[in-house]
Formats: sequence, structure tokens, C-alpha cells
Amino acid sequence: MGVSVDEFLELLDRFPDVRLNHGGEWVGIKVRGKGFGYLWEATETVGLKATIEEQIALVSERPDVFEVQFTAGRFGWVVVHLDKIDADELFELVAEAWCLTAPSQMVAEFEAAHSIGQAHTG
Repeated sequence: MGVSVDEFLELLDRFPDVRLNHGGEWVGIKVRGKGFGYLWEATETVGLKATIEEQIALVSERPDVFEVQFTAGRFGWVVVHLDKIDADELFELVAEAWCLTAPSQMVAEFEAAHSIGQAHTG
């Protein structure tokens, strides 16, 4: 178990229109100019946008893997320790963060292509 920084960066290639902004000690991760994540290579951690409910659930269930980063409006950002998470779970968390941020048409196309979110439609 565990995902390296290089594996995380490769995972980002699976998401449309992702751009990295290098900011010194961290790398900002954006879609269409809006941030949905941060990477701190030195600590091998990632900050990801989530709902507040998801943030609370992740941190309370596995505090060794997740930490509260901050809350902003209706979002609760969570720190993920890359060495303590598997690639599939990390993909799901990045997908959620990306979907919370990307334009709705891009999200619909991504979800259709990856069979995500279709159980919620009706």
C-alpha cells in the first residue's frame, strides 16, 4: 500500500484539463483555473477539496491517513498521507475533488466515461 509522489502525478493525467502551479514548497493543482488540490513533495502529502461531511468522515475513521486541512465555505479540505493510501482510493478522492471544481459539462463527460455518479441520477 502507499502511493509515491510520482504515481500521484501520473494519476492526475487521468483528469481532463489539470494544470500544476509550482508555488515553492507546494504544487497547486487546478482545473480551468480553480484549485482542487495541493501537493507537498517534501512531506509526501496531498491536500484535496471535499465536502465538509466527507472531510469529517475521513478524518474520524482513519486519522492516521487523513487530517483536517481547513474549511472554506461549504468545502472541507483534507490532507492525505500518500504512503498510507492505495491508488484506487486516492483516485476516488481526487475524482471527487476534481468533480467539485470542474465545470458541470466536463464533470458530466468525465462521470459518463468512468461510470461515476450514475447511480445518483434518476
